[in-house]
Amino acid sequence: MVNFGVEFVKEFAIFLYKSGIMRFGDYTLASGKKSPYYVDLRQVPGHPHEFRQMIKHLRGMIAKDGFADSIASVPTGGTIIAAALAVESVMPLVYVRAKPKEYGTSRRVEGVIRKGSRAVMVDDVATTGGSVADAIAALSDEGIAVSDAYVIVDRLEGASERLAEMGTRLHSVLDVRKIAQILGAEGLVEPGILEKFG
Repeated sequence: MVNFGVEFVKEFAIFLYKSGIMRFGDYTLASGKKSPYYVDLRQVPGHPHEFRQMIKHLRGMIAKDGFADSIASVPTGGTIIAAALAVESVMPLVYVRAKPKEYGTSRRVEGVIRKGSRAVMVDDVATTGGSVADAIAALSDEGIAVSDAYVIVDRLEGASERLAEMGTRLHSVLDVRKIAQILGAEGLVEPGILEKFG
């Protein structure tokens, strides 16, 4: 089981690069910040086999780490992952809107809310952890506790520390340093690219 997990992580990192989902160069992020790489995990569902393997791996990570009543996410990048994970795990899905909708129930948290329950938060990429921290706070307001959050890629830019301050542990399938190490070892990127990740 462990060997399967290690092998998956290596193959998935290579897949991200070869499919163009992970790119190196000069990029400007939504925040306006410059970055030596860009990762667009919204493309992964366009590769059904790899997407399914990713969901199964994530499910295994969550099952190993503990118990939860539901899967939670934030739109939009993480919602597709969380929905597939909820189906695979046969667990309820809830998601947190960036702001309450301005019609109907005016709810910010969508789904079946069970006060006193526990959820695992799922997102695609972690950067500073701001959107996930905000969503966890919204779930807490509804009586839903989140002790663990899972992402596919951690950019290693402070999300783990920020969530730890809230009592939430951050887990990732991969982080950018690990991806760069795998790609470098496979001869797919220049060795010097590793320096960009410290």
